[in-house]
Amino acid sequence: MELNDTLSDAQAGQAAQAVAPAPPEAPAGPPVIPTAAPAAPEQATPPRPRPRGRTTLLIAAAALLGIAGGTAAGYGIQAERAPTPLAALSQPGLVHPAKPLPADQVPEPLPASQDRRAATDGDLRKVLIAKPKGWSTLDDPAVDDGWVSLDGYAMAFEDEAYMYEELLSTDLRRIAGASWERGQREVHIRLVQFRSGAELGAVDHAEGQLSYMDGSEHGAGNAGDAVKGSGNGRYYLYPVRNEPGYLPLYRARAVAQRGDVMMEIDVYDTRPVAKKDIRTLAERQLERL
Repeated sequence: MELNDTLSDAQAGQAAQAVAPAPPEAPAGPPVIPTAAPAAPEQATPPRPRPRGRTTLLIAAAALLGIAGGTAAGYGIQAERAPTPLAALSQPGLVHPAKPLPADQVPEPLPASQDRRAATDGDLRKVLIAKPKGWSTLDDPAVDDGWVSLDGYAMAFEDEAYMYEELLSTDLRRIAGASWERGQREVHIRLVQFRSGAELGAVDHAEGQLSYMDGSEHGAGNAGDAVKGSGNGRYYLYPVRNEPGYLPLYRARAVAQRGDVMMEIDVYDTRPVAKKDIRTLAERQLERL
């Protein structure tokens, strides 16, 4: 009896628990959003520097392309045009005067005093000044019948090979020469002529000789004096040269150029040479040119 009552009470308790309502839940509030930890502020990235010269290079490249394109277009246009015919090589009516002048109206040729080539285009030996009275012709191995060979002329210089090649390269035409003597004095005259139209050769040769004359090693060691009537001519007196066993040697020299002829005169003596002597010879020879 007691066991049945106990079971009944247990069952009743279980039933009550099954029927009894669950305790009310807490009212639901707004959803809670978890807050993340604040992130560390990012450091600002510094701006990259702009390469220098890029804009200039772009502008230069564009300009170059523009020029090249314009040039190519211009050549293309020119190539498509018809060629312009050249003028005829032989054209009538260009002769002046149209008819030959009458004999009484033909102008006379210029005298030799005004036409320098009239004096030097002929026999150059005739332009040499005449031998003065009391002088005799010197037996000079470099002179043959009034003409001087290139090697004979070059032998008078210390650097013979250089002078030989130099004159060959400047279109040398011919050399006329004369040598006189009286007592111990000797006079040597050379007229070095260059081909027609090559007056520059005569100028260069004269200036080359004048360039070292004021030096003491190969020249006279002084500035010399100007030859009257010449734009570049000068004459010099050398200092005396004394060597044991020999007589003293005095020397004078004149160099000038006129037209296509370069003139040089050398005077040697055992006694002093006066300026008047070399100056007179130079002026007389220059007049003949």
